[in-house]
Amino acid sequence: MSKKKVVVGMSGGVDSSVAAYLLKEAGYEVTGVTMQIWQKEPEEEISANGGCCGMSAAEDAARVAQMLEIPHYVMNFRDEFKEKVIHYFMEEYLAGRTPNPCIACNRYVKWESLLNRSLMIGADFIATGHYARVEKLENGRYAIRRSATAAKDQTYALYNLTQEQLARTLMPVGEYEKPQIRRIAEQIGLPVAHKPDSQEICFVPDRDYAGFIEKNSGRTIPTGNFVTADGQVLGTHKGITHYTIGQRKGLNLSMGHPVFVTEIRPETNEVVIGEAQEVFTDRLTCNHLNFMSVRDIPDEMRVTAKIRYNHAGAPAIVRRVSEDVAEVVFDAPVRAVTPGQAVVFYDGDYVAGGGTIL
Repeated sequence: MSKKKVVVGMSGGVDSSVAAYLLKEAGYEVTGVTMQIWQKEPEEEISANGGCCGMSAAEDAARVAQMLEIPHYVMNFRDEFKEKVIHYFMEEYLAGRTPNPCIACNRYVKWESLLNRSLMIGADFIATGHYARVEKLENGRYAIRRSATAAKDQTYALYNLTQEQLARTLMPVGEYEKPQIRRIAEQIGLPVAHKPDSQEICFVPDRDYAGFIEKNSGRTIPTGNFVTADGQVLGTHKGITHYTIGQRKGLNLSMGHPVFVTEIRPETNEVVIGEAQEVFTDRLTCNHLNFMSVRDIPDEMRVTAKIRYNHAGAPAIVRRVSEDVAEVVFDAPVRAVTPGQAVVFYDGDYVAGGGTIL
C-alpha cells in the first residue's frame, strides 16, 4: 500500500515545521509548500514585524524542509490573497465594520486555493500547524475540536471551513502544547525552534490599519462627527476606519470620564459615543452561516458563543431567524459585540458552526 501524500503549508514558523516532522514520522509522504501571498511591501519591514509570508519565511521553510529531507515549493497565491483577504479587509472597514482577515485567509486561500492546487498534484491531504484538531463525529460530519492547549487554541479562526475541506485536512499540532512543540523542534535541531510567533495582521505589520486602507484603496477617508446616540455632536473623528466597537483609547474627547465607541454609522459618517454600560448587549444577529458538528441549527441550540478571538466564550442560545440569519441570545450581557467579526458556536469542545456578526 502506497503512503498517503500530504502537502503541509509551511510558513517558516515552528508550528508548521513540527507539523511536517510529525506527519513524516507518522508515515506520510510529505511535501512542504510556502504560500507566497505578499504583495509589494519592503521585505525587511515584513521580516522585522514577524510577517509570516515573505521571502524570509520561504527561506526558513526551505531550510527546515532540507533538514527533514522533504521536497519544498513556493506557490504564488498573491491574486487570491489580494481579492479574498486584502480587498475584503478594506471594504469592511470602509463600511463601518471590523473584519477578521485571518478567517477569510483560512477559508479562501489556505484551504480553498491551497487544497485545490494540492489535489491537482496528487495529494490526499493538506496540513497546517494550527492548534486545533479535526475529527469525524458519529453523525458522519467532520468538525474542528479545541486543541489540547487553551492558551493557543485557534479553532475560532477555522469555523468557516467546509465539510469537503475538513475531510482532507490534518492538524497534528493540535494534540500538543506550545512548549512541547518548541521542545520537539529543539530535539531534532530545527533552526526555527525559538522563532517568535507572528503577531497581528501579516499585511499591516505597523498596525496602522487606517493608513493602509487609505494608501491601498485610493480613497481619502473623510473626518466626521463624534455624536451621542441621540445626535448631539461631541467633536470630530479622524475617519471611521480608525475606530471599532468598544474602543476607548485614541478618541481625544474631553468628557471628564471614560467613554466608548458604541456604533459606527458609515451612511452619515458618524461615530457614536456612549457610556461603559452601553457597550454591553445580550443578543446579536449573524449571517453567512457555516455549520460543522451539526448539519443545521435545530429550533434552538444551547451553545458557548465566542464573539472574538480572545473572548473566553459565553453561554447562549442560538436560533435560526431566516435562511441565512441566526439570532444569538446570551445568558448575560457581553461586551463589544462588533459587526464584521465572527461569532463561533461551540458544543462542548467542538465547533458547531458560526457566522458573521451583523
